[in-house]
Amino acid sequence: MLNFPPQRLVCLSEETVETIYLLEEEEKIVGVTGYAVRPSRVRSEKTRVSSFVSANTDKIKGLKPDLILTFSDVQADLSRELILEGFNVIAFNQRSIVEIFAMIETLGALLKCPAKAVRLISTLKKTIAETKKAIKSPKPRVYFEEWDEPLITGVSWVSEIVAFAGGVDVFSSKSNCSKAEGRVVSEQEVIDANPDIIITSWCGKKVNFDMIKKRKGWNKINAIVNQHVFEVKSPIILQPGPAAILNGLPAVSNVISSWHKFYEKEVFP
Repeated sequence: MLNFPPQRLVCLSEETVETIYLLEEEEKIVGVTGYAVRPSRVRSEKTRVSSFVSANTDKIKGLKPDLILTFSDVQADLSRELILEGFNVIAFNQRSIVEIFAMIETLGALLKCPAKAVRLISTLKKTIAETKKAIKSPKPRVYFEEWDEPLITGVSWVSEIVAFAGGVDVFSSKSNCSKAEGRVVSEQEVIDANPDIIITSWCGKKVNFDMIKKRKGWNKINAIVNQHVFEVKSPIILQPGPAAILNGLPAVSNVISSWHKFYEKEVFP
């Protein structure tokens, strides 16, 4: 039975956990994904019931949730499985900054705390506005690598974050493809794009910088020549929630600031 507002939530993706904590409604959460890390106290406070693509159904049943929150087409089969088990499920699929705000507003309405949601969104918008004020010219060309086998470039909210930080996403035209296969690029395409900065964020896997530098023909890319290859940890930018703005945006901004310091030394030695 679905109560309104729901009193026992299970969150199977990290960004809903983080958002509900920021809305100060965390007492309603009874179970979370194993990837939930924000805030850090969630590790000790909430029962872990799932990975990203699978869940312990018996454990979830024991928690007696009146609503389960899932995310994306990747969790489509899991959502279906849970629905067939008789659970109430809401599946989010936000892919842009505007849609992240909409997700927060939806949770605020669902949990009957719309004013808190408005305040959170206002904080996020302020962070974006302040970052954009610091943008310098010229804007470096940025290749964001979300995965390495095959090469996958950044999704829409990541491309937007690069722009907010003062960079130009060299594959922005691909960012609107919600499914990863639509954002696959070849090594030659990256060579042809010749980015000034390479930002890597391999979800759940440590970045191998040596392997990137040794890719055939990449030794001529500006980012490789000038050693502007960086990692931004996936939990702070590849989760479509507040952390992407509160933590991921400053991290990308810092990368671009370091490039500007290099550029200014080159142009004005």
